[in-house]
Order: sequence, then structure tokens, then C-alpha cells
Amino acid sequence: MPISPNQGSTAGGTTVTITGTNLGGATAVRFGSKLAAITANNPTSVTVTSPSGNGVVPVTVTTPGGTSNPLNFFYIGPPFKTGLSDSSGPLAGGNTITITGTGLSTATAVNFGATAATPTVINDGQITVTVPAGAATGPVSVSVTTAGGTNNGLTYTYVDTPAIDTISPTSGPTSGGTSVTITGSGLTSTQSVTFGGAAAPFSVIDDTSLSAVTPPGTAGPVDVTVTTSGGSATADDGFSYAAGPGI
Repeated sequence: MPISPNQGSTAGGTTVTITGTNLGGATAVRFGSKLAAITANNPTSVTVTSPSGNGVVPVTVTTPGGTSNPLNFFYIGPPFKTGLSDSSGPLAGGNTITITGTGLSTATAVNFGATAATPTVINDGQITVTVPAGAATGPVSVSVTTAGGTNNGLTYTYVDTPAIDTISPTSGPTSGGTSVTITGSGLTSTQSVTFGGAAAPFSVIDDTSLSAVTPPGTAGPVDVTVTTSGGSATADDGFSYAAGPGI
């Protein structure tokens, strides 16, 4: 006599179907000592809504002919999330993040706002999920759904792709050390600034500007790239290294 599913929330409310023989006219289905609400019944199956409970309980079906052998049903508590590996990312989605917590082994969905994504379960304390595209920039709640229920409490922020408008000044010595101001948009979550591929120290001023100090470079123009959690923007030949004079 199979039972499907054989696990559900400690709060109850799981729709459970028990299949077998001679089940018609079922008068009671018990999860441990608690009665379940019967919603459908025929000679080969009985469908019920599980009552609340804890742990592992025996499930039995009672008909005019007697009571069946027991089957185990496993009650699962709601998931608990402790953190996201990344709390922001591009509006287009597509990046993979890790969610840590407890009770995650039966995770079936992760919702970013109203949009659901299917996670990959690593273990009871960790799942990964590819972030879906967002409807708009800004924060959305993150919820995880498992056999034990749904848990909210974390926030993920969708970020615009950055843009570079101006670089000032646009040239400096090959020895580096030039203080440069970069203006644009979507710069708040800047993670790196490079000049010709070489990393530069930087400081975010606000969403439209940041300052950086050029690293040493080779004479000639180089691309300037700003990378944020929303993506990357590149100013082709945005800065030129000037060779020092020689006599």
C-alpha cells in the first residue's frame, strides 16, 4: 500500500494519496493518533489532507473491513535560511548563487519576488540556484519552498548594467599614480576597475561616479573597464599612458 508523498510539513495541509486494494468506503485515515480529512476515495485509493504533526508517524486506513497495515509518513519542519553567497546581481539574471541554512534537502523552488527558479540541492544546509531575470532593478524577497513549507527573510537586489560616460583626466604617466574620476551610471556596486587589464585601487563616490588611481602601464591607449555586480562596462582606449621624456 504505497503513500505519496511520504513526507510533508509539520504544519499539516499536505495532500497525500494512499493506494492499495479494498479501500472503498474508508471511514478514517490516521496519521499517528490524528485523523486526516478524506477528500477523495475509491476502491484503490484514498486521498487526504495531512494533519499537523512531528517526526515519523504510522498512517493507517480504516474501512468497514478493518484497519490496514501502517505506512510511515515523515513530518518535516520549515526551512531556515542564513544567507546568500551574493546579495545582488544583474537584472538579466543568469548568475548562480548559493543559499545556506537548514532543512534545505527537500527544496523544490526558490522564489525571487514572484519569479520561481528550480534549485540544486547540495545537502541539508546548502542549495544553489540560477537567478532568474528580474522585472525591475531593486530589492526582492527570496523564499525557499521545501516539503516542510516556505521560508522568507532574505533579500536580493537586481542591479542595472553599469555605463561609463566620462574619464578625467584621460592621460597620465606610464609609472601610474594618476588620480582619475570616472562618471557614468550603475556604479554603486563596483567590484573592480582595470586599466588595460591591470587592477586599479578605487573608491565609489556614488552611483554616478567613482575615483581610481592608475596602475603602471605601457605607453599608449588602454581600455578602462568597470565591473559591478550588474555586469561590466568598458571605455575603449579610455585612458592613454604617456611615456616620460628622455635626453
